[in-house]
Amino acid sequence: MADLFARFRTDRHGRGYLLALDQGTTSTRAMVFDADGAVVSVGQLEHRQIFPRPGWVEHDPEEIRLNTRRVIADAVARADIGTEDIAALGITNQRETTVIWDRETGEPVYNAIVWQDTRTADICDELENTGRAEMFRDRTGLPVSTYFAGPKIRWILDNVPGVRERAEHGELAFGTMDSWLVWELTRRSRHTGRSQRHRARHVTDVTNASRTMLMDLRTRTWDPELCAAMGVPMSLLPEIVSSSGVIDKVRRSGPVNGVPIAGILGDQQAATFGQACTEPGEAKCTYGTGNFLLLNTGTEPKTSDHGLISTVAYQIGDADAVYALEGSVAVTGSLVQWLRDNFGLIRSSDEIEDLARAEDDNGGCVVVPAFSGLLAPRWDPSARGVIVGLTRYVNKSHIARAALEATAFQTREVVDAMNADSGVPLTGLKADGGMVVNSLLMQFQADQLGVPVTVPKVPETTALGAAYAAGLAVGYFEDVAEIRALWQEDRTYLPQASEEERDAAFAVWNRAVERSVGWA
Repeated sequence: MADLFARFRTDRHGRGYLLALDQGTTSTRAMVFDADGAVVSVGQLEHRQIFPRPGWVEHDPEEIRLNTRRVIADAVARADIGTEDIAALGITNQRETTVIWDRETGEPVYNAIVWQDTRTADICDELENTGRAEMFRDRTGLPVSTYFAGPKIRWILDNVPGVRERAEHGELAFGTMDSWLVWELTRRSRHTGRSQRHRARHVTDVTNASRTMLMDLRTRTWDPELCAAMGVPMSLLPEIVSSSGVIDKVRRSGPVNGVPIAGILGDQQAATFGQACTEPGEAKCTYGTGNFLLLNTGTEPKTSDHGLISTVAYQIGDADAVYALEGSVAVTGSLVQWLRDNFGLIRSSDEIEDLARAEDDNGGCVVVPAFSGLLAPRWDPSARGVIVGLTRYVNKSHIARAALEATAFQTREVVDAMNADSGVPLTGLKADGGMVVNSLLMQFQADQLGVPVTVPKVPETTALGAAYAAGLAVGYFEDVAEIRALWQEDRTYLPQASEEERDAAFAVWNRAVERSVGWA
């Protein structure tokens, strides 16, 4: 292994650096980490949010492809390193967002359909009404929902002219965003007459595959019966690989050509790994575009009776996969973005805390951001966003505070469901993601949960988890224990509200949620 790193210009540990590519819902970024897990540099670009109709959310895969190359180049340049200094690249991504593209040309047949999109409600209703929902839940750990990738694949096949026929002839490839990026980073071009054709690795890891409604959770293989029920040709599907293992080398990204791609994790699983939640019973919550709480349940999948889903947490090499229970909240950070972009309430997202602090409470105003229905634990696609309790007294600071409180209330719902499933109440929560810099939110979250909320020194653990997985695959880290030892606390918020205060506020929230259901 010493020979592997002999060519690197190294950090103070003599190991070189790790590169992570984090393709998220609102932006794509590349981050360089050193052997302590500290951030060396960042390159980041937002991409457009496309809303063709109410409930429809799309991204341009070509825009994300170009942004990927740009942010990698930017991060490497900012770190003042080159290919020879990078031990491995890890990829993490928005999980259920779906792309289908031409295997020969690499061109998408349609925009990426984003995980928040609800256009597939009729497809999901069909699966429910034909009695197949229980089969999907039993084999995949997932409810039938517009959230997951399978119905999105079906919609593209059924609604984009010519696509189903091309798919059945093996001409097309499906992937979540990890697959799209690996394809882009590993593709090799060859010219045939006047045309240019591409060959690339077509893979996804077990965590992303577990979000499609097409993978058997126990065998971690594509299930022919599920694919047939969904109406998805299996020729579309990528090879399922481990979360940590060398896949190929980067072929087409300028400054990192030749770097091994050695880790893939869906964003929430990557954050779980980055938070070092590697023992059963350990949990984290990521505060990003949405909120996602994962509880490590060990090497056997657990079934939820309270609205959570079973998913793969990660798999290291050929070791047994580790599973998790997950509670997913669709709209948290994106609510702040909505207040910024659609209402002009703030000019930048980081202004939300100061605006909310201008008032001591929400003025009787409650926000329920059910823009895409409600996910865990309610799973109600009919809900839509509401703002209730408005009077002439309510001002923009009250609304800002109510928006932050909505994040904490939704997270409490998921924690309550997780406590009911596990039978062991959560005694503390590890929090990460872009919103944890908001101390008003973190304190309110601790108050609502009645347990300490701890923020790590590196709050953006999604990219860090992908870097850790890649580092393990190439021997940069010796084992998971070394990664656990790197985790460091930055700040812990202790509950200050009484049980009566937090329960009274939560009861008002639940009254508001009832007003949101059955709207669509």
